[in-house]
Amino acid sequence: VPRNYDPALHPFEVAREYTRALNATKLERVFAKPFLSSLDGHRDGVNCMAKHPKSLSTVLSGACDGEVKIWNLTKRQCIRTIQAHEGFVRGMCARFCGTSFFTVGDDKTVKQWKMESPEYGEEEEPIHTILGKTVYTGIDHHWKEPVFATCGHQVDIWDEQRTSPKCSLTWGFDSISSVKFNPIETYLLGSCASDRNIVLYDMRKSTPLKKVILNMRTNTLCWNPMEAFIFTAANEDYNLYTFDMRFLESPVMVHMDHVSAVLDVDYSPTGKEFVSASFDKSIRIFPVDKGHSREVYHTKRMQHVITVKWTSDNKYILCGSDEMNIRLWKANASEKLGVV
Repeated sequence: VPRNYDPALHPFEVAREYTRALNATKLERVFAKPFLSSLDGHRDGVNCMAKHPKSLSTVLSGACDGEVKIWNLTKRQCIRTIQAHEGFVRGMCARFCGTSFFTVGDDKTVKQWKMESPEYGEEEEPIHTILGKTVYTGIDHHWKEPVFATCGHQVDIWDEQRTSPKCSLTWGFDSISSVKFNPIETYLLGSCASDRNIVLYDMRKSTPLKKVILNMRTNTLCWNPMEAFIFTAANEDYNLYTFDMRFLESPVMVHMDHVSAVLDVDYSPTGKEFVSASFDKSIRIFPVDKGHSREVYHTKRMQHVITVKWTSDNKYILCGSDEMNIRLWKANASEKLGVV
């Protein structure tokens, strides 16, 4: 066999160079370490979480045994534990000023708690307790006024000073799983009912506005914090649907990739992406205008992910799952963070 020993004419030069170039572009992804830490301490599955509106390092979580924990993310430790409810903590939200937060549970109560820890010798007890007639499944606070909404058999709008709802909104008869205030047009709310509906309400008129019926039940929805009319719904049929409130006939985008029911969704503060949590033990990050996810996060130990939050500085993602852990991830997997 005649051989040419000139190295410039190597027969596999192109293939070799191509492989090298490909590896070089992949290296950032190869060395990406999206997982930062896990917050352990709950004694039951994490059912809901809430962000502090003023402090980036504070996050609240509620578990299935009625326990609420407040975490300091810089120290990665729990700074306060409250036995808030009998049975599940179904929902929680912080007040827009960050001085207090609300929880609802299976014991038919709505409780308002101080954000600060009690003084030495003080008892850990709520500021207010409202005893309702039915079990509440979710709660959300108005973004600018002392008003909050709970959902259960109907959507109730409450004034913080009163122990009975200002108004009750219904459309249909089924139980409502979650309710969310619009962060921009603050008097609008969206709710998801178990009869496969997504209903939009107007607080000023105290009437339902519009309704969209999907093929399967929607678990929760989240409003886009930058575009007032866009919201994304997490559905049982493994998909997420982004709707434009003005044209509810068909979704703007259907986001597919999960292989089981999607349980929670939260937008990034830029409004360009959102993160979804699913029963398939993973969380995925979707660009708003793409049908498929750009990122999927999971660990060996992570079980069904119930709740997920995107922190307000657009850097991290928190997810709470069945096996009692809250995990902290980078929103951009290969970003170099230095000292966190």
